[in-house]
Amino acid sequence: MENIKTKLALFKGKKIRKTIYNNEWWFSVVDVCGALTESADSGAYWRKLKQRLKNEKSQVVTNCHGLKLEAVDGKMYRTDCSNTEGIFRIIQSIPSPKAEPFKRWLAKVGYERVQEIEDPELASKRTRMLYKAKGYSDDWIEKRMRGIVIREELVDEWGKRGAENQRDYAILTAEISKATFGMTPGEYKDFKKLKRENLRDHMTDLELIFSMLGERATTEITQVKDSKGLKKLQKDAHDGGKIAGDAKSALEEKTGKKVSTKNNFLKNPENQKRIV
Repeated sequence: MENIKTKLALFKGKKIRKTIYNNEWWFSVVDVCGALTESADSGAYWRKLKQRLKNEKSQVVTNCHGLKLEAVDGKMYRTDCSNTEGIFRIIQSIPSPKAEPFKRWLAKVGYERVQEIEDPELASKRTRMLYKAKGYSDDWIEKRMRGIVIREELVDEWGKRGAENQRDYAILTAEISKATFGMTPGEYKDFKKLKRENLRDHMTDLELIFSMLGERATTEITQVKDSKGLKKLQKDAHDGGKIAGDAKSALEEKTGKKVSTKNNFLKNPENQKRIV
């Protein structure tokens, strides 16, 4: 099944979208053209280059696949993508002083994925190292990593049961969040004064715990009920989130303190900032 998750990689400040397809990274060709050229319209640049390669009967174009990647507007669109080998061949057709450093960057990114396929723990280790370098405590990192696993299990379940695009996933995620915290993820980011930052990277231990509870409960409910279709999944998401929301309310009543906090880790690393 086509992987719907869009990841971002950075080459000299330029964003390159990538996704997993057939167990390897596939990169947006338009983004690669934008990173290597000074063209004001990288899409037009690729269309022109693509036509030239077709006229030359190059296999490069044949080996490109239209994969769904998330665009700036948050929607998923089919975009010409190529794997590491294909991108190397496309680069040869683009006159650019950035070609050689891009090749080295691409080889590294592609090789990391090969390593991760052979040893999945490497991806987890790299993520842990990144959080550690940003100043997060070991305890927080453990919760964050567990939350990532729980989230991925839920998303996989949704994908098998009728969620078709990024909008569907956003609707279901918002349902859990509203039932748990009384806010959608977007409203929660506003609450914490975040912009493009990842919301969960700015959650406290308790916020992460209740997020995990809501998502894990939703997975359990969906599996037991064998739900299929967006409407039923949405009902499960609400019920799973409500379980976490009720538990959160019970804790708040006992402690007299709100779980949701406006604080974030934008200025101070998490391990230097104990939120009370």
